[in-house]
Amino acid sequence: MSSPQQPPTPLSMALVEIERHVDAAGWDRPPQLFALVETVELLNREPVLAERVGLAAEEVPPGLYTPVEQEALPEGPLDEALGHIMWPDGVVGCALVHEVLVLPPQAEADRPELADPEEYAHKHPDRREVRLAVAVLVDGESASAVRLRSDSDTADELLLGSDLAPNLTEALRATLR
Repeated sequence: MSSPQQPPTPLSMALVEIERHVDAAGWDRPPQLFALVETVELLNREPVLAERVGLAAEEVPPGLYTPVEQEALPEGPLDEALGHIMWPDGVVGCALVHEVLVLPPQAEADRPELADPEEYAHKHPDRREVRLAVAVLVDGESASAVRLRSDSDTADELLLGSDLAPNLTEALRATLR
């Protein structure tokens, strides 16, 4: 028996939009960071943008978010880069899209104690490449999505969840404090 599908939230809709934007550029990309701003506030603060897209703030339902792609993160460990992020006023959340390798649970359990985890994962025959997308809001709400890289030309399925990457979710929340 499958669980009923949860209706999309404004945060999950923004995350899907972000992941599709990143997916259009293909695989083998560095991590990408996005600020989330309330769409109504953005249109009120940027009347030229509102005119260009043909929307007035009063036409937009409240509670929707607009992603704003940020400059590339610096080279080096992701946790260090995130530790230096400070958001300006008006940013109500953020999202990160990051490609990672995942191993089945047994492969992780079989990893030799002295083996370098990254090298072990890269060489393991059962590794899977995934694109992980996580979004958080200042109020604590989060959304996450995973896309498995496929060997075929067919579209890969995007799997949604509220907390598919708890460590990354917490790291992003820390940038909002």
